[in-house]
Amino acid sequence: MAIRLGDIYRTCVEKGMAEDARSKEELERVLSAAKKAYDALDDDDKEFFDAEALTNPYSDTRICLGDPETEIAGLLVGIDMEVGEVLLADRLREKGESVDLIFAHHPEGPGLTGLHEVMGMQADLWAAQGVNIAVGDSLIGPRASEVRRKIMPANHYRAIDAARLLGFSSMSCHTPADNSVNAFVQRFLDEEAPCTLDEVVKALRAIPEYADAARKGCGPALVAGTGSNRAGRMAVDMTGGTEGPTEALDKLVAAGVGTLVGMHYSEEHRKHAEEIKLNLVIAGHVSSDTLGMNLILDEIEKLGSVDVHCCSGMVRVSRA
Repeated sequence: MAIRLGDIYRTCVEKGMAEDARSKEELERVLSAAKKAYDALDDDDKEFFDAEALTNPYSDTRICLGDPETEIAGLLVGIDMEVGEVLLADRLREKGESVDLIFAHHPEGPGLTGLHEVMGMQADLWAAQGVNIAVGDSLIGPRASEVRRKIMPANHYRAIDAARLLGFSSMSCHTPADNSVNAFVQRFLDEEAPCTLDEVVKALRAIPEYADAARKGCGPALVAGTGSNRAGRMAVDMTGGTEGPTEALDKLVAAGVGTLVGMHYSEEHRKHAEEIKLNLVIAGHVSSDTLGMNLILDEIEKLGSVDVHCCSGMVRVSRA
């Protein structure tokens, strides 16, 4: 059965919502708030509203280019899909490979401009660990505004323009993949229940994507804490757009979290974690993104036959 671009997009959103740490009621509230914001606009302003926000709570996941009815026989998937990867797709097509879609994890175009909007969910993730939701909202708001300002000068449509000129469809799948890896790793650690921090790192290497990264020299690593120490309560921190404020680490410690397992942490976060005696384990950035995208691809391949070509950090591991 032929797979359409719109089918892939809807599958990403549905998978993201199924793995979202927020409740169904909270997701409905987010979508309802978008509808109210749209209805309150003057007619002149409505054309500038992102209508996808009415049905998709992930502003960093969008079809960037292409008709949703377009049939996709093959896609080129990677973590960062810039102009070089678009040219690679064109070269593969010249060699006879089926490539219709540039499928990026990190957002481009409309997904990049909306990245900051998904950060509000971090307050819900902290609340699940015992942090007051009102405190969480007050912490994430200024950080999301900071991220928005940093993104504003970017050349958002550079890779998408290249894809348009070469005749490809383009889309990004960010938070749905991050939700998927966040839920997967949290369930894995809850089931494995490693005791010490060294055991946490070793347990993560049992996951194929992290094992592959470890063989390449960029696998899971302890960056704050002592390996022989007990991990305590472990919280996985791999979704919500990008890093939250350092102040959130204090609230998580106060709520009883002993170890955070994330994709990456800034040096500022690492130093602060050491000061407050919070353990930090980096599972790996590209490897975590790869795991999330593999879980998304498992769902896409259930739709029908599609050729999957990997580049830019992706290593396909199927769990279907």
